[in-house]
Amino acid sequence: MKEEELRLIPTTPGVYLMKDQEDRIIYVGKAVSLRHRVRSYFQPSKKHPPRISRMVEQVARIDFISTSSELEALALECNLIKEHRPKYNVRLRDDKQYPWLKISWQEKYPRVFIVRRPQRDGARYFGPFTEAGALREILRLLRKIFPIRSCKKVLTGEERSRPCLNYHIGRCLAPCAGEVDAEEYRQMIQEFCRILEGHTEHLTAKLENEMAMAAARQEYEEAAVLRDKLRALQRIAERQTVVSANPVDRDVFGIATNEEGSFIQLLQIRRGKLIGKGSFFFTDFFGDTEDFFSSFLLQYYDEQDYIPKEIILPLTLPDQTAVAAWLQKKKEQKVELITAKRGEKRQLLKMAEENARILLERELSRRKQAAAEKEAALARLQDLFNLPQAPRRMECYDISHLQGEEPVASMVVFHDGRPAPEFYRRFRIRGVTGIDDYASLQEVVRRRIQRGRQEEAEGAANPGFLPFPDLMVIDGGIGQLNAVRTVLAELGLAGQPVISLAEKEEEIFVPGKESPLRLERNDHALHLLQQIRDEAHRFAITFHRSRREKQSFVSALDRIKGIGPKRKKALLAKFGSLQKIREASLEDLMAVEGMTASAARAVLEGLEEMK
Repeated sequence: MKEEELRLIPTTPGVYLMKDQEDRIIYVGKAVSLRHRVRSYFQPSKKHPPRISRMVEQVARIDFISTSSELEALALECNLIKEHRPKYNVRLRDDKQYPWLKISWQEKYPRVFIVRRPQRDGARYFGPFTEAGALREILRLLRKIFPIRSCKKVLTGEERSRPCLNYHIGRCLAPCAGEVDAEEYRQMIQEFCRILEGHTEHLTAKLENEMAMAAARQEYEEAAVLRDKLRALQRIAERQTVVSANPVDRDVFGIATNEEGSFIQLLQIRRGKLIGKGSFFFTDFFGDTEDFFSSFLLQYYDEQDYIPKEIILPLTLPDQTAVAAWLQKKKEQKVELITAKRGEKRQLLKMAEENARILLERELSRRKQAAAEKEAALARLQDLFNLPQAPRRMECYDISHLQGEEPVASMVVFHDGRPAPEFYRRFRIRGVTGIDDYASLQEVVRRRIQRGRQEEAEGAANPGFLPFPDLMVIDGGIGQLNAVRTVLAELGLAGQPVISLAEKEEEIFVPGKESPLRLERNDHALHLLQQIRDEAHRFAITFHRSRREKQSFVSALDRIKGIGPKRKKALLAKFGSLQKIREASLEDLMAVEGMTASAARAVLEGLEEMK
């Protein structure tokens, strides 16, 4: 940027937005002095690390938003990163793959289930859990102790339906039948949450006392039930390692970084017990380590319902006072950010940092090994199919329909042996009626080639269909392969490398060869072909189901009195699927534009009858 442009930036606190030539936001940052911070990126005398230099080279212009305080800038930065997801900001993508335990606290009779993505819907979330199996085992044990309903019904408290089998075997309190009031049920859920937070002592004492009293009354069956609950609780407690004599709630963060990546290890300590861990891997980050970690911390706690009193940090943040104020405002209680130097807290920090270092080395080693295997697989494919070069870009096509209805197709792209979702494409089949996979494939490939040529002729800045693939993979047999070869020849691309992979026997059909090729089951080349074929199949099936769901969504709502075109459209825009509507509460439905209390009840009752 020119010096005169930098002078126009104010010296107040605020947020700056770096944009590229396409006016896309590529980085969002905060600063106590906007001018001083932005200018630091463009000083010729200052030598930046390579990762920052790459970002600065792409900056075409910078916008800024001035705020009245550093705390406001902090909150605004967090919101803008979530909204725009800039390329060079820290983004908590890795933890999204981990499961969370969701308690639908916003419902009158909450449910408990496992989800992959926490949302701002009034529910309480615990996690992320790094081991899905361990989470399921914990949930299984907790269900032995707490008779929480497992059905998906949205209950208002007015229902009086017949209780299910779970009620009769003591696994549910049957709120659907009016056997328990909302206050008593929610107290049980609150106790359930306390166990997840590490508070097991009170319930252990209570169960031991009740078991002893039942035995004294010679009610041995009841005592046996309480004994089993106590054993389940003890097994949960065994998973919670005591790491501190001080019964305080803490989160401890350790960080390990090198030129290839960064790893953050979180230890969740509740009442002195290590109850969970969180692991976050980043292949790259931009800015100083302190800024990177500060941004990570904001995004992490912005998704959390519970914030402990103490947070032990691996380094001192440049905006630590503002971050602490932001956390305190969110928690509505004092939150202490500690950079431990000695004693027990320092030992906990060393534990987290050592874990981060080991896991970083393990993750980088795993990725290097996977990259080597991918390279070997690409070289093997080049040799097998006599390709002029290794198939850096591979495309796979699949067709999906139900008895010829709602036919769709998918195009999945792999770069260097890895999925490249930004280049995936979906197609609605337009020119084919009935069941004709061959004609459908021909239509899709023709449209794909024509779009690529159009982008090439127009010199598209961000092409979605270029370059053309080094290898096309068709999900199917010799018939599908020949159909695609026919359309490629019509388009003047007879030399385009293309094969097909038949799922049943994993036979590979290659042009010019009479017999299909069969590879060993442990061949990395076959694994790569199976991976791209399965991904194309998944992508096509998902699209087809969404199309069918929208059709059934509308037709189901058509049968509900009082739901007309406007309300159907509003419900579709809000929820997207019948399942989401079934899971919604009465209040959620009433919040949709145009919905009334009577219309919302009609929807819930109507969909329940259609099950």
